[in-house]
Amino acid sequence: MKIALIIENSQAAKSSIVHDALKSVAEPLGHQVHHYGMYTAEDKASLTYVMNGLLAGILINSKAADFVVTGCGTGMGSMLACNSMPGVFCGLIADPTDAFLFGQINDGNAIAMPYAKGFGWAAELNLQDCYRKLFDGERGLGYPKERAQIMAKNRGILKELKAASCKDMLTVLKSVDQDLLKAAVAGERFEELFFANAQDTAIADYIRRVRAS
Repeated sequence: MKIALIIENSQAAKSSIVHDALKSVAEPLGHQVHHYGMYTAEDKASLTYVMNGLLAGILINSKAADFVVTGCGTGMGSMLACNSMPGVFCGLIADPTDAFLFGQINDGNAIAMPYAKGFGWAAELNLQDCYRKLFDGERGLGYPKERAQIMAKNRGILKELKAASCKDMLTVLKSVDQDLLKAAVAGERFEELFFANAQDTAIADYIRRVRAS
């Protein structure tokens, strides 16, 4: 699984802590971690939580990533922005129980974490435990097990509801503020990571034109 990491500007100073924690858990399990930034608080390309959501939508819908890990101070803004995108189902994850239940019950494709609220001593251990509960083993099995079938049915209904209420991603990209879009895909490693992994040619071609404009 390709896991994309996106860090918002107010929490960019913690980027290496989050990245190291994610890699330490995900890579031994056979997953790839692609860090789309921010990398430091001084990065020229700055990401707001709104851009986090837009970037998550691009990565998930183009299949450049299978899962997105993002966040902000409380995680709320990034979660809301992600869930405004077609095809993105993002949970707010603060502890390992949240991670386990989101993976088993909701089986979404993105999480938003609070990197300021409650982020104290040994915070990296909590991150590692969250990632382990989320990425180690099969997701979507249900909890409790006897409710697995109805949970799977509800996930399907939610996907159908979202598809009916959202535009497709290419239409979103053409409709949003183009300066906002260009800023969201301006990261120093975006070109290297995205175009090598994106599987939707139409989305990739449109992003390429936006970056070149």
